[in-house]
Amino acid sequence: MHPPTVAVSAPGKVLLAGGYLVLDRAYTGLVFGLSARINVIAGEIHSSPGVQVSEIVVDSPQFLDAQWRYGYHRAGEGGGISVTQLQVGDRVSRNPFVETTLSYALTYIDRITGRQDQHKLTSARLIILADNDYYSNPGTGSSRFAKFGVPLSGANKTGLGSSAALVTSLTASLLVHYLPAEKFDLTSALGQRTLHNLAQAAHCAAQGKVGSGFDVAAAVYGSCLYRRFSPSTLSSIPEPGAPGFSEALAAVVDSDWDVDVRSEGLAVPAGVTLRMCDVDCGSQTVGMVKKVLAWRSRDADKSKQLWDDLQQHNEALAAALSSSDTDALPGKITAIRDLIREMSSLSDVPIEPSSQTELLDAVSRIEGVFGGVVPGAGGFDAAALLMRDDAETKQRVDGFLAKWTEQNNGSRVKLLEVKGEMEGVRRESLDVYKGWL
Repeated sequence: MHPPTVAVSAPGKVLLAGGYLVLDRAYTGLVFGLSARINVIAGEIHSSPGVQVSEIVVDSPQFLDAQWRYGYHRAGEGGGISVTQLQVGDRVSRNPFVETTLSYALTYIDRITGRQDQHKLTSARLIILADNDYYSNPGTGSSRFAKFGVPLSGANKTGLGSSAALVTSLTASLLVHYLPAEKFDLTSALGQRTLHNLAQAAHCAAQGKVGSGFDVAAAVYGSCLYRRFSPSTLSSIPEPGAPGFSEALAAVVDSDWDVDVRSEGLAVPAGVTLRMCDVDCGSQTVGMVKKVLAWRSRDADKSKQLWDDLQQHNEALAAALSSSDTDALPGKITAIRDLIREMSSLSDVPIEPSSQTELLDAVSRIEGVFGGVVPGAGGFDAAALLMRDDAETKQRVDGFLAKWTEQNNGSRVKLLEVKGEMEGVRRESLDVYKGWL
């Protein structure tokens, strides 16, 4: 039997409320999935009759020179599937997120199939396609997937969580491609737990640290209230290829984590949408998280009170959204922003910089806009708005932002096409990708 050609997509994310709090298991983050998705198509490599190929080819055809080829073999002493990058032409450009995800996913697949010949890992071609809103670069073509005309390293990201969405969709496509339905079902609670745990492990390894994981959770489950897992969860996994990697990885992926992901009851009122602004007002300050956590250590009592207050207001915002209480939204958002600015002042970190305060105050006065925040860790490069989902409101916001850009020394602010959505990872029809396969 030949593994089927499959397509999977996973959404980007925005941490609407709970920036910094989500690092601590005592608190939660309000995370929304986004309509911008990273798509991965997994299929066989078609070689000439009698020619055997043993490699994984990964293409990102929207960018120049974006192909990565990998050989793979089973490492000794339970080291799992070892992945080795192969040279393409005269160059070798690393992609740690792709490479790490391949070693983690293929190792897990190899282990749970029992290494039987009928489930032997065969060569595959993986095609990655990103929705246009992940990048600020002007692309060519009118389709959902533009050609950007630059190498991947030269693409300017808009901060929608592309690495987490990539790792999640890549992991899911490999699991669906290689495993029969009785071994992995993407639509089941068990299948999604497996995907979540495996993608979290791979993503943390690829970025070199154990993050809070809210971005991967949103990629798998969609919009949710998220409480992080204990960092020690991943401490027992050795390096890929090291003795015991396969067994340790499977044990962690198949275990019950202390993560809490709640999507039931979370909703956005009818006629309301979450929209993202791409903001170019300055450069992101390095080390913001470290500085906030240092302030928290210095002033434990004050910071705890402030974080407790923020948690209450964040939960109140989620409740107002879920109950469709649109009249309460402006007040809930304002209360959160007041506390964020207080945390900015006390920690001396530009979580909501003055330029963003001015922008958000002004855009919040537009008819049909309920309010906005600087999402996630804050800074200068994004804003999230809750607004009415109609053409008139969008027109008013677009017009305002065009004037704002003109009047503020060319600091560019624009409304992206992306919207908040509830759904997480999903299978896609191959018809979506005509012209790319």
